[in-house]
Amino acid sequence: MTSILPEISITTERLVLRPLDETDVPEFTEMMNDELVTAWTSVPVPYTEDDARDWITRQAPGERSAGRGIVFAVTEFLTQRLVGTVHLRKVDWRVRSAEAAYVIAPWARGEGYAAESVLAATQWLFLDRKFERLEIRTAADNTASQQVAQKIGCVSEGVLRNAWIARTRTEDGSWTDIRTDLIVWSLLPEDLDGPPGEMAGAGYSSHPEWR
Repeated sequence: MTSILPEISITTERLVLRPLDETDVPEFTEMMNDELVTAWTSVPVPYTEDDARDWITRQAPGERSAGRGIVFAVTEFLTQRLVGTVHLRKVDWRVRSAEAAYVIAPWARGEGYAAESVLAATQWLFLDRKFERLEIRTAADNTASQQVAQKIGCVSEGVLRNAWIARTRTEDGSWTDIRTDLIVWSLLPEDLDGPPGEMAGAGYSSHPEWR
């Protein structure tokens, strides 16, 4: 029998992490067409509403049902506006480990939403699901993503050389692939008890009946 992560919502002081819904398609499409998202991820370019709908209705639910991970929409608690996504992926049920990937909408950057949402998902994974390791991999030049890893208390474990393909703009405005290194970060349950103290104490609650 395949182990799967339950379909839930997670709330923090400012955010709600919940399953993606088809009503998210317009906002999700706009977010995924942002230049920084294009540069640091492998999403299709341009990213269409059909791409968004396929991810939201087929691929993301398939991740969970196959036991490979879970995808959360991250929304503001008060406005319910889509802030971004957190994807817990590459789940290893024997090792009890997962990798976190995250995207934040351009308008929501600089508010600490990425760190707050990733930390909440990680606390749930460790405390509720008894996982023992979270991994984050950031491109060498993606300083914003590295700051998120540092803020939630991750430890840098080393560099995977030439291990990722990012994208950059050419002179004619099109995109071209470039190879880059990946920095590997990890977080263990005991790391949440230490510095940075403010983030280690961040609270969350989970709700199985999310609908």
